[in-house]
Amino acid sequence: MQTLLDRMHDAAALTEDTMRHFFAAKNADTTLYRAMEYGVMGGGKRIRPFLTLEFCRLLGGRDEAALPYAAAIEMIHNFSLIHDDMPCMDNDDLRRGRPTTHKAFGEAPALIAGDALIFSAFECALSNSQTSAENQNRAVAILASAAGADGMCEGQMLDMESDGKQIPFEKLLSLHAHKTGALIRAAAKLGVLAAGGDDAAMRAADTYGAGIGLAFQIVDDVLDVCGSTEELGKPVGSDKKNEKTTFLSFMSAEDALAYAAKVSDEACGAIRGYAGAETLCALGEWLLHRKY
Repeated sequence: MQTLLDRMHDAAALTEDTMRHFFAAKNADTTLYRAMEYGVMGGGKRIRPFLTLEFCRLLGGRDEAALPYAAAIEMIHNFSLIHDDMPCMDNDDLRRGRPTTHKAFGEAPALIAGDALIFSAFECALSNSQTSAENQNRAVAILASAAGADGMCEGQMLDMESDGKQIPFEKLLSLHAHKTGALIRAAAKLGVLAAGGDDAAMRAADTYGAGIGLAFQIVDDVLDVCGSTEELGKPVGSDKKNEKTTFLSFMSAEDALAYAAKVSDEACGAIRGYAGAETLCALGEWLLHRKY
């Protein structure tokens, strides 16, 4: 029987193969495509595509129907990381233990590569031949809403506007519901869509994704203080350097982890009624104890 980590590694490999085939089909050896591939093929936990695949499997769907959506959500995620690392944002030199895209290619190429990944994500999602035209339209709408001004981009703006300020706890929750939670919710819902799931399954996936996204961010805040650069693959202490309000601005690390555990358990409660939900619940537990 596969362990959770085995399933995560397999899902990451499947997603990377899908992205690799997408880029190979372009047959374009240009600076732009090299920078795009560098940004998305540098490893990482691949949590979002894992969620897409696992929710599809949970509802009896096939990997082939989920993989174009899994690759698309990972492209969107990595566009955000490329931009987030740039000097005008968090100004980080390391990502996943190697130079960030703007350090490897320069700031302007990195900016354009991030932009191009957005459109490649939609192209990849629309290449899905395993779902109906109606579901294709719904998938694109989910991606656009999660990534754009109503989702991740708004979260990033709130994050930047909050630098150097002590913001209220409710605003911190809203910030991360947009910046982190929106894309994680979208990943789960895309899996339901790939499997042809009903509205009840979509609501359960949305609730699970929102809770897991919040728990993920709380643990991230703890790791930025208590983790190590070697384990995380990126500099620690960047939140303090950038004078960001985090969950540790309101509670101790111990209390933050207890809060994350509560949120994670509530998220898993939304899907426990589905046969085979143990893997997704195990993911919630793993996220609480991760070191990277």
